[in-house]
Amino acid sequence: MSVLVVGASAAGLTTVEALRRKGYREPITVLGAEWHPPYDRPPLSKQFLCGDWDEARTRLRPDTMLSALDAEFVLGDSAVSLDADRKLVRTAAGRSLTADAVVIATGLTPRHLPGAGLAGVHVLRTLDDAAALRKDLVESDRLVVVGDGVLGAEVAATARKLGLAVTLAGPQATPLEAQLGPTVGGLLGELHRSQGVDLRLGAAVTGLTAVDGRVSGVQLADGDVLPADVVVVALGAAPATQWLEGSGLRLDNGVVCDAYCRAADGIYAAGDVARWQHDDSLVRLENRTNATEQAMCVAANILGDEQPYRPIPYFWTDQFAVKIQVHGRPSADAEVTVAEGNIGERFVAHYRRGGRVTAVLGWNMPKQTRLHREHLV
Repeated sequence: MSVLVVGASAAGLTTVEALRRKGYREPITVLGAEWHPPYDRPPLSKQFLCGDWDEARTRLRPDTMLSALDAEFVLGDSAVSLDADRKLVRTAAGRSLTADAVVIATGLTPRHLPGAGLAGVHVLRTLDDAAALRKDLVESDRLVVVGDGVLGAEVAATARKLGLAVTLAGPQATPLEAQLGPTVGGLLGELHRSQGVDLRLGAAVTGLTAVDGRVSGVQLADGDVLPADVVVVALGAAPATQWLEGSGLRLDNGVVCDAYCRAADGIYAAGDVARWQHDDSLVRLENRTNATEQAMCVAANILGDEQPYRPIPYFWTDQFAVKIQVHGRPSADAEVTVAEGNIGERFVAHYRRGGRVTAVLGWNMPKQTRLHREHLV
């Protein structure tokens, strides 16, 4: 039996490693759209963007460990179609790759604003994106970040560390409000203001202004224009499933899978692109931890374990001197209570819905937060 993994990031690499750990010795091919060997994405908005890490440090594994996997890595070539019945993947370079099992781990495609072709306008998804943005930031004075979620807030914090004047614009009343609710979102807003970030929240962005082909500002719905030398668009991303249209797979906000991450006979999905059956609903998670945990489940199921994927979600974000860790599934309308520590300093909070703890959040209390995770098990 052979395996083809489409996507050479964390989920794809973890699938290969998990198969080898379980004793699988048959051929494995990994198809990656980028030329870079597998690298980690969370540092791109932080350590790499500010210059503390170089490209080599973002690598998930050194060459020696990749070679030891005895897998064929086909890099710099993207998948353009899948024949699910034949398990045949065609690529942009004209390759036709087949296998007995196919794993889809193609991740996300960032959303853009009209005018994205202007000089000075960036998205941040890939290592090349981060390198181009870093070059622009060190040569500029004013940054506007469009998007008030995790990525936007992290980029704003990093740019302030580099000394830029930073404005964070977005539709929410507070940063990350849709994910973490108004209480923690309010604390994040206070944190950013205390570090000099200008928050222009609660107003929609309608477009970009330009001078001589380079971005000059961000236009808000209320008529204001935020001056900018550089703009980062961090308005989320969509599952990278365009290449799967016509494949016969069900596509609906990701590759729809059963509880075993199986999209069709012999075809699986893992990571940001996968939307799987969890209890009575479909779930898709966009975080680093899920990419690796789901990939390990996929590897087990390829080998016949029939193991349902039932994670306790986990993600983290580092902004300025604050580390936020979240276990479970918080929601903006949940009841938030402080279980340990003091809010605004160091604390652990519980999110409750219907009297049940659905998530645990830690603010600069990593050890204690892990202990409170037991409320979710």
